[in-house]
Amino acid sequence: MAVASPRKSFTEKLFHSFASTSNYGGGGHVHRIKAVHECQDDDDDFVECDGSDGMELAQIGAERTKNVLILMSDTGGGHRASAEAIRDAFQIEFGDEYRIFVKDVWKEYTGWPLNNMENQYKFMVKHVQLWKVAFHSTSPRWIHSFYLAAIAAYYAKEVEAGLMEYKPDIIISVHPLMQHIPLWVLKWQGLHKKVVFVTVITDLNSCHPTWFHPGVNRCYCPSQAVAKRALEDGLEDSQIRVYGLPIRPSFARAVLSKDDLREELGMDPELPAVLLMGGGEGMGPVKKTALALGETLFDDVHGKPIGQLIIICGRNRGLVSTLETVEWKIPVKVRGFETQMQKWMGACDCIITKAGPGTIAEALIRGLPIILNDYIPGQEKGNVPYVVDNGAGVFTRSSKETARIVAEWFSTKTDELKRMSENSLKLAQPEAVFDIVKDIHELACQRGPLANIPYIFTSSFTSLI
Repeated sequence: MAVASPRKSFTEKLFHSFASTSNYGGGGHVHRIKAVHECQDDDDDFVECDGSDGMELAQIGAERTKNVLILMSDTGGGHRASAEAIRDAFQIEFGDEYRIFVKDVWKEYTGWPLNNMENQYKFMVKHVQLWKVAFHSTSPRWIHSFYLAAIAAYYAKEVEAGLMEYKPDIIISVHPLMQHIPLWVLKWQGLHKKVVFVTVITDLNSCHPTWFHPGVNRCYCPSQAVAKRALEDGLEDSQIRVYGLPIRPSFARAVLSKDDLREELGMDPELPAVLLMGGGEGMGPVKKTALALGETLFDDVHGKPIGQLIIICGRNRGLVSTLETVEWKIPVKVRGFETQMQKWMGACDCIITKAGPGTIAEALIRGLPIILNDYIPGQEKGNVPYVVDNGAGVFTRSSKETARIVAEWFSTKTDELKRMSENSLKLAQPEAVFDIVKDIHELACQRGPLANIPYIFTSSFTSLI
């Protein structure tokens, strides 16, 4: 509380300075939202006017399709994947009852540095020590509260414009930097008791404190460890639900036969298979690990392979080309970016990957023992003990050690492979995304009719920071 007063003074200075020089930077967004506001009638039943094409959407009465705005950012693939999983689950469970928007409000409405977070993140994780410093140095509450308030002073009007464009009845954040400012805007609008706001945490075990905001209606945690952290950071037990990480429904509920999948994918029907993942960008020691597996999965004594290898190179076309030129002694399939990972995972017996939460959650659903070969400091570090301590896999950065472990699993330690597969299935939470959307639906029903939430373009914000 001691730092609240000077922080307010600082942000007021920033806000008024920015307002005087650029009229809040709202530009076309502000004018577009103003047009919507001018069409609103006195009874809060509204006619939404879009000046760009002259279309109108009239709303009169108590019932209508509810708007759900999912706030995400492409800082890593997991946030968008979770957002799209939630969107798909809403459509499966509730059909046209909800209209879903998946948006990066920062990129679409604000300026630097928020509109460039994706590139900044990619740069920092390539220089991993830089990301480590950024993650841990901003963890103390007084620090991230200060910089979020400063950013809000510059860009609150733009965020408000984004929210007003979609007039959400429900806001779902799947990113740690998308709680504080939108919640401040809702309070500014006087809508914090009318709009349902929930956070879906997409980090399995260790996560940044900005995920936790006491103003949310729900905080959906993927594990008990994260739920404990939420309690320590000031959330009430009634706000917290532990359902697991949201995985896309097409993956979570897929009914797959390994034999049929192997036939469909052109794999050897008999040899055990290992799936080597390089992520969406094909990063990590993929080539080195693949070459080591190519040697250890070939039995020189009997002159035949003891396993087969599937390599997912993501968007790294150079890696695809390089691996395709190798003369392999074992059956190998080299793939680029894949959209049918549920099939490849369903056809394999174990997986090698970095400690990304989405890939781990998917592997658990498929019952795959996991070899973790790397992690991003900060949010992914805790995923390693989550897997290892629960007996679902191992961790090693050595390509030779990785290849040795796989070879043993496929020959002399098949019992260990089977036990880890059983442990993976015990950890799996395939219904998590459906549990989340059903609970959000219940929250919306508890609020009663959501037809007339009065979004109004306002003029003062900094007094609330």
